[in-house]
Amino acid sequence: MLRKVLIANRGEIAVRIIRACAEMGIRSVAIYSEADRFALHVKKADESYCIGSEPMAGYLNIYGLVDLAAASGCDAIHPGYGFLSENANFARACKERSIIFIGPDSDVIQRMGDKTEARQAMIAAGIPVTPGSEGNLDSVDQALSVAEKIGYPIMLKATSGGGGRGIRRCDTPDELRRNYQRVISEATKAFGSADVFLEKCIINPLHIEVQVLGDHHGNIIHLYERDCSVQRRNQKLIEIAPSPQIDEAQRQYLGGLAVLAAKAVGYTNAGTVEFLLDYTGRFYFMEMNTRVQVEHTITETITGVDIVEEQIRVAAGLPLRFKQEEISRRGYAIQFRINAEDPQNNFLPSFGRISRYYAPGGPGVRTDTAIYTGYDIPPFYDSMLAKVIVSAITWEDVIKRGERALRDMGLFGIKTTIPYYLEILRHPDFRAACFNTGFVEQYPELINYSNKPRPEVLASVIAAVMAAHTGL
Repeated sequence: MLRKVLIANRGEIAVRIIRACAEMGIRSVAIYSEADRFALHVKKADESYCIGSEPMAGYLNIYGLVDLAAASGCDAIHPGYGFLSENANFARACKERSIIFIGPDSDVIQRMGDKTEARQAMIAAGIPVTPGSEGNLDSVDQALSVAEKIGYPIMLKATSGGGGRGIRRCDTPDELRRNYQRVISEATKAFGSADVFLEKCIINPLHIEVQVLGDHHGNIIHLYERDCSVQRRNQKLIEIAPSPQIDEAQRQYLGGLAVLAAKAVGYTNAGTVEFLLDYTGRFYFMEMNTRVQVEHTITETITGVDIVEEQIRVAAGLPLRFKQEEISRRGYAIQFRINAEDPQNNFLPSFGRISRYYAPGGPGVRTDTAIYTGYDIPPFYDSMLAKVIVSAITWEDVIKRGERALRDMGLFGIKTTIPYYLEILRHPDFRAACFNTGFVEQYPELINYSNKPRPEVLASVIAAVMAAHTGL
């Protein structure tokens, strides 16, 4: 087993990994920029080191991080998600210094990070993919030719893209012409690559992803699926496990496809195979994420498998502790990404000091976060503050628990997405498990929540008045 792990990340995922290391008897090493000097992950780790005054540069310094891991006596580096987590050069640099990279092999990261190469690998394995260009596009004329063959609308995508960036929908040839150079520019700035390709746009599909685990002994299993259809501009907001919108036959088929995809590329460690489900019931491979996902929490909740611990064990060369037939699931889990954003102001980021913070609790409630009362949210990073995860046996009960937990949560001093999520939970389509990737755009009125009466708020006011009167 590993003795010491450097966590090449920040925020809630760094805290999550630190906790896993503590349970496994592994010392944890945190890194931080000056902007993160008072961050919770710095306080919780066994050791911590400043990586510079620039907010981002240190977290992206491949050789600086590897040198720090070696100098501090670490066996391994856990990249978390974001930053360098899907950077093949980072994994390669770790190997060169005999530092274990807690993730898949660098060649697999590179292959699956290249969207056109990933498509070709899936086609060779017999996994359905959306119609599109055979490889990267050479010119806008080629893009127009391919789009004419497969039909509009199409999605123009950065080959090295991810996280909803470097992607544009085009409904007409004129839109394709206008967006072609824009996507190239976005791709070059965000990913350092100008390569783009296109696919047929599946209109308002379900976004269903499958968690897989693979070890170095040839074992690959899946941990069922997650429904990530509630999203805004390709950014996930609410995730659910398992999906309440597919049946058992589809579930087994999808799990089998995900394992087949992982085997086709010799995958090890934790990964996610993402699919789109169209209105006809057909699944299409979208991409594979070669890291732990933000929403891994809900899979852990319904299966009881600690995914981060399994990541560490696999990286240490140990076999998976579970066979496929030993994986079962129980009930439903929902994760809410609590973002420091103002939904009523076009989701404008809301940074500043958290004047008060109270975490939700009670049965079936988990909160993953790195915030605390008095914490100043730096404006340099992702706006996600916390993840609230609720679980219950039935779909109806998990929705009720979600409402209760979000109302329980007290987060003051900034704007958050909590009121917006409460509106979504109250919507009849969501309660009936009838939603897709177009849900947020389909119901823009849900953002107009400030003038609506709130029974729970009225009840709390009445209770406070009664308490004051009793005290008199």
